[in-house]
Amino acid sequence: MHYLLMYELADDYLDRRAEHRSAHLALAWAAAQRGELLLAGAIADPVDHALLLFQGDSPNAAEAFARADPYVQAGLVRSWRVRPWQTVVGEHASNPVR
Repeated sequence: MHYLLMYELADDYLDRRAEHRSAHLALAWAAAQRGELLLAGAIADPVDHALLLFQGDSPNAAEAFARADPYVQAGLVRSWRVRPWQTVVGEHASNPVR
């Protein structure tokens, strides 16, 4: 199953992220190496949201990531939520439909 972790970013996110970026990226790459996090990044023009795509049997990994994320802890993320994503098309779809 896929889960989207959705961040609403603070207005000053770009101004303040440098201080926390290496710790955030270390957390993200560790989750990717465990096979939990598939893709992640900010949405550009404007940079006001970010999406992180997780896979697993439950939303636990995505929720734990958000709670531990230095961006969240430092207030760079205004709010976050995790939603199941019913992927149906593509090589990595969790519920392929043809």
